[in-house]
Amino acid sequence: MKKYQILFLGLLFDALGFVSFIIPGVGEFSDIIWAPVSGWLMTKLYKGKEGRIAGVITFVEEALPGFDIIPSFTLMWIYTYFIKKEKPKDNA
Repeated sequence: MKKYQILFLGLLFDALGFVSFIIPGVGEFSDIIWAPVSGWLMTKLYKGKEGRIAGVITFVEEALPGFDIIPSFTLMWIYTYFIKKEKPKDNA
């Protein structure tokens, strides 16, 4: 996947997590499903040890009430491509 495709997907996944935050009552229930899915998606977007760590952090962040506002996918993208400065490569 290319760098900006990963960013787009990350923004989409962060938005999905945020939607559950703004719908009262439904949010907590949807987080039961979204937390493991988001953790898994993070490991698919970012390979290796860092992807697994980010997956666990994303899972916990989505599972805890009130933390849905943290854009974990976007933060991981910033870390990967600006802080760590990884070159884009295929994540097949």
